[in-house]
Amino acid sequence: MGTVEGGSGPGARIEPTADVDPRAVLGAGTTVWHLAQVREDAVVGTDCIIGRGAYVGPGVRIGDRVKLQNHALVYEPAVVEDGVFVGPAAVLTNDLYPRAVDVDGRLKRGEDWHARGVTLRHGCSVGARAVLVAGVTVGRWALVAAGAVVHRDVPDFALVAGVPARRIKWVGRAGEPLEPAGPARWRCPRTGEEYLETDGMLAPATR
Repeated sequence: MGTVEGGSGPGARIEPTADVDPRAVLGAGTTVWHLAQVREDAVVGTDCIIGRGAYVGPGVRIGDRVKLQNHALVYEPAVVEDGVFVGPAAVLTNDLYPRAVDVDGRLKRGEDWHARGVTLRHGCSVGARAVLVAGVTVGRWALVAAGAVVHRDVPDFALVAGVPARRIKWVGRAGEPLEPAGPARWRCPRTGEEYLETDGMLAPATR
């Protein structure tokens, strides 16, 4: 992930109002903007942007060239792969059955629940104010629409929208909806790349 163990890599920029734990690891060229928080043992790759007011939980793993926009919340133990975009105020949750107290009325402690992280695969994007329920995986180059609530895994190259989120289109690596190009075949209007659909899944066509 291009990081330097034990702190910020050369060229990492941390704004004075940001809160970066000394046990976190930041890669070279990464910027942490005002009022953002990066917790202990989090690892952030190279050339990332952690936007104003964003939160990165303890032990979260973030790849290279990732953008967390303002007030995005990434709760542990999330894994965010290279080239991912997380829009403003999007939330990656980690508790399927949240409660502040246990059945005896005591404040819940760490041992009272099991955190389940969200996984964002290479190149995918999550729109503004989307909510991803604990444990889901968003596939490579997929696109989650703004305001969607994702409660199940999203296939590679899928565009999902709504509450709950459902696939409404396919998208290519450029992020634009694909156009039909023959039986079970799709084409990107921007790049001309073609994709094949098989059993409800999409993959780049091989020539």
